[in-house]
Amino acid sequence: MTASRQARIQRDTSETQIAVAIDLDGHGRADVDSGIGFFDHMLTALAKHGGFDLEVRCQGDLHIDGHHTVEDIGIALGKAFSQAIGDKRGITRFGHALVPLDEALSEAVVDISGRPYLAWNVVFQRERIGEMDTDLFEEFYRAFAMSASMAVHMTCKAGRNAHHIAESGFKAFARALRMAVMIDPRSLNTIPSTKGVL
Repeated sequence: MTASRQARIQRDTSETQIAVAIDLDGHGRADVDSGIGFFDHMLTALAKHGGFDLEVRCQGDLHIDGHHTVEDIGIALGKAFSQAIGDKRGITRFGHALVPLDEALSEAVVDISGRPYLAWNVVFQRERIGEMDTDLFEEFYRAFAMSASMAVHMTCKAGRNAHHIAESGFKAFARALRMAVMIDPRSLNTIPSTKGVL
């Protein structure tokens, strides 16, 4: 593998101004500032356990709520992820992970298929973690999946503590993405699909 798998995205709307940079073959370094502390914690976990270098800067309309910030970061990060992968030649394509955090157990399964879809089977027993509404996690994953054109299945298989459920989910998602973007040395010059395109 010689091509750089990096991307930068700038997304500016009347609601958010976002700059995202990703290196799929990084070292798990994160430099993130979304304006939402717990979301920064989750994005940092995504970088660390995915092995990606990630930069996120967002100025959002947090005086309204966190919805536009979280969703738009999902859109920008999904686009950057897709751009960094390129034509998908040589990637493993599929990824899956089961990750525990104390009593919580989360499963993430991804397919970099070119067909966006989110299956969400996660229930939180409280409405907020820190300053973040728990219903925004689904919005993030949906925005990411749609913008990256990939299928994402997120399932909470056990858990009571909302922090643990959210964090084990992001770590599982990170590990699944890491597996899916790995280069398969047996398929360096091929697209992982019988269609010949993804």
